[in-house]
Amino acid sequence: MFRMFNRHRGDPAVVESDAEHLFAGEWFEIAEREHDYMLEILPPLWMRADMFAMREFMTDNVTSIFFALLVDGRKRFFHAYCNLFDKGSVERMRAAIIARESRPAKAMTRDERLEHIWSSTHDDYRGYAGKGWPAPLQGRRTVLVYCGGLGTVLKPLCDLTD
Repeated sequence: MFRMFNRHRGDPAVVESDAEHLFAGEWFEIAEREHDYMLEILPPLWMRADMFAMREFMTDNVTSIFFALLVDGRKRFFHAYCNLFDKGSVERMRAAIIARESRPAKAMTRDERLEHIWSSTHDDYRGYAGKGWPAPLQGRRTVLVYCGGLGTVLKPLCDLTD
């Protein structure tokens, strides 16, 4: 769970304190014990029947929301980042999680696959394109990939193919 919290570490936007777009709207499933642990760390900013918000904000407006949701008759636990200045963002997030997790299992979209690759790649094998890259690619996410005869190559995440 904590690795997922820090998955944008190193992004130039985080360094420049302009990372709201990286976090707001993201969510992932967690275990019940992780949900309960986070509830015990600090008193929540607010609490409702199936959710609570952390007091510490990731950015000026974005904080962690923890959900305990009934999905297909089973209680499941999720963490999400919501912009609390956007009225309704928490309820929209709750609805989006339930809608995504309730639908029949489908293949992931391309964007979901890329996010999964990014999240599951160890920090040593991923990063952000720096000054040595062409200007349009600077700041984009990169991953090390094995390209057969070429060996290991650093590629922009968005350029990966099936």
